[in-house]
Amino acid sequence: MDYSLAALKLLCGQLKDAQPTSSPSAMTIGGILFQRAWLQGVLVSGSEEGRFVLDDGSGIIELSLSNDFRPPEWKTGMYIMVVGFVVLRAGELPMMKVHKIVDLSPFPNREAMWHLEVIEAYKMFYESSFDE
Repeated sequence: MDYSLAALKLLCGQLKDAQPTSSPSAMTIGGILFQRAWLQGVLVSGSEEGRFVLDDGSGIIELSLSNDFRPPEWKTGMYIMVVGFVVLRAGELPMMKVHKIVDLSPFPNREAMWHLEVIEAYKMFYESSFDE
């Protein structure tokens, strides 16, 4: 994995526009090359169900957590941040192989600000990619 590429701040709904590239570990959205995504949202399925699903209001994604990240505290209703490698699967939910997960539930303003952060990132860093 090329860690020189930043984790792209995304909304789950944007992943429907992601396209594979010639590199097996990279994809592109609107001309922006990335390998990892940064998402934030509410766990709508957690440790209780045995399947982890994140909903950010624009769509949902399944989370693949290694045993290092599977303590019982990842519960439905938590607001979390995840960073990882996105796998697009035909006919199924996209899946993220998570390598970082943080509980943001104690910070109630994080959820309200997330959509604005994604918009700001596009305006500051990626807007020229869409103009080409």
